[in-house]
Amino acid sequence: MTEGAGIHEGDPPDELTAAEMGMWQAFRNGSVYDLSSGDTVIDDPHGGHPWGPERTVRARIVCWLLLDGPPALAGRVSSLKLVGMRISGTLDLAGGTVVPYVEMNGCRFDQEVRLPEAHFTTVRLVDCSVPRLEAARVHTEGDLHLPRCRFHNGLRLTDAQIGTDLLLNQAVVYRDRSGRSVAGDGITVGQDLQAEMLESHGELSLRSAKIGVSLSLRGARLVNPYTRLALNAPQLTVGRSLYLTPAGVGSPLLSGRTPARGTRIQRFECQGGVRLDDGRFGDAVDLERARFVFTDEQELSMRRIQTPELRFLGERPERGGVVLSGARIVNLMDRADAWPGPGRLHMGGFSYENLVPRGPFPLDQRLDWVAAATAEYNPEPYERLAAVLRAGGEDEDAREVLLAKQRRRRETLPPAAKLWGYVQDWTVAYGYRPGRAAVWMAVLWAVSSVAFASIDPSPLKGREHPEWSPALFALDLLLPVIDLGQAEFWHLSGGWKWLAAAMILLGWILATTVAAGATRLLRRN
Repeated sequence: MTEGAGIHEGDPPDELTAAEMGMWQAFRNGSVYDLSSGDTVIDDPHGGHPWGPERTVRARIVCWLLLDGPPALAGRVSSLKLVGMRISGTLDLAGGTVVPYVEMNGCRFDQEVRLPEAHFTTVRLVDCSVPRLEAARVHTEGDLHLPRCRFHNGLRLTDAQIGTDLLLNQAVVYRDRSGRSVAGDGITVGQDLQAEMLESHGELSLRSAKIGVSLSLRGARLVNPYTRLALNAPQLTVGRSLYLTPAGVGSPLLSGRTPARGTRIQRFECQGGVRLDDGRFGDAVDLERARFVFTDEQELSMRRIQTPELRFLGERPERGGVVLSGARIVNLMDRADAWPGPGRLHMGGFSYENLVPRGPFPLDQRLDWVAAATAEYNPEPYERLAAVLRAGGEDEDAREVLLAKQRRRRETLPPAAKLWGYVQDWTVAYGYRPGRAAVWMAVLWAVSSVAFASIDPSPLKGREHPEWSPALFALDLLLPVIDLGQAEFWHLSGGWKWLAAAMILLGWILATTVAAGATRLLRRN
C-alpha cells in the first residue's frame, strides 16, 4: 500500500493523539468537536489557565485535514468545527485551497496563523486567541468572520478579497512591529465590513480599500499613541455608508438596531489622527456622537471626499484640526457645538449644496463657523454659504453673509481704504441694506429742505421760473436723472452752491445703492 492511501480511504494515521483522533472523526462526520470543560474561567481562550494535551491538537494535523483530508462519511459533508481547543505550532495554509467549511470557536493558537494567498469558501474564527493572523491576498468566496478574537501582534489582510462579509465585531487587535494593528490596504469586501466595538491598539490601515455596501465602526475604540494616525484610510470606497457612531453594549445584533431602553451605549472613540482623504461614499459619512482625541498636530482629514451626506454631529475636538478642503457634499448635517474653533478648521474649496442643522444654528454662529475656517481672508467660504442660503430662499441671511465678507475684507485693506470701508458700512452697509440708503436720502432731504427754506435765491431766467419750493429744490438735487423743474431755474451763491453740489453727489451714490439693492432683491441675488 502506498503512503497515504489509507488516509484517503478514511483511515486515520497511527501517529494521532486521542484529541486528534476525535477531531479526525468529527471532520469526516461534519460535526462540532468540543473539548471545552464547561467552566468559563478555564475555557477562556484569553485567560491564563493552561490547557493540557487532552485538548491540544497539532497545527500540522489541522492543515492535513483541510488540504488533503479524508472523505466525508456517507450522507455527510466534511467540515472542521472546533470548540475550546489549543492548536500547537504554526497553522500554515499559505497558497492552499481549502474546500471544507472552517469554524473555530473559543480556541487558542500557540503561534501565528498563516493564510496568505489561500482560497476558502467561508472561514469563521470566533472568540479565539491568535498571536498573529497573516492573511495577505487571502480569497474567500463567502464570509471571513473574526468576532471577539484577540490578535496580539496584528492582523494583516492586505489585498485580501472577501466574497461577502468581513466581521471584526468586538475584536481586540494589538500592533505589529510596523505599528499597525490591522493592515487592510487594498482589501476588497463584497458586502459589509463590520468592526463594531473593535478595540484597535495601533494604526488601522484601510488605504484604497473597497467595501461593497457599508463600513461600520459603531462603538469602536481606536487608540494609537505611537504614531500620528489611528485610522488611515485614504482613497477608501464604500458603496453606501461609513458609520463612526455609537453601539449598544450587550445588544445581540449591533448593526442597524436601536438599542433597547436601558442598554448602555458605547460611542465611537478615536485617540489619534484620522485620514479619509479622497474617499468615495455612496450614501453618507456618519459621525454622530463620535469622540476624537487629538494632539495639536493631529487632525480629522477629509480632503476631497465625495458623499451625498456628511453628518458632522460628533463631540467638538479640544485639540487638533478638522480639514474639509476640496470636499464635495450634497447635504451637510451639523451642529453648532460640533465644529472646532478658529485656526483648527480648514474648508478651502469645500462644496456643499444644502445645510441641515441639527438643533439651533443661528446665522451669527454660522458666520463664526466660516470665520473659524479662514485664518486669513478668503471670500470663497462666504460666497458658498451665501449661495446655499439664497438657494434655500433665505435672501436676507445671504445678504448678511456677503456683508460679513466685506467687513472681513476691510480688515486686510490699507488705512485709507479701511476708513472708506467704515464709511460705506456705516452709511449704506456696502449696499446690502438698501433701506438704510433710503433713510439717509430722507434725512438729507429733510435737513436740506429746512436749510434751503432760509434763503431767497435769485432766478436764472428773469421771470421765467416756477414758484420757489425748498423741498422740491432739495429733492430735485438728490434724485438723479429725474427732473422736477427746480434746480435749473435758481442761482445759488457761496456755500449754498457747494451744498447743492454735495447733495447731487450724495444723491447719485445713495440712489445707485438703492437701485442695486432693489435689483439684487428682484433677482434673488
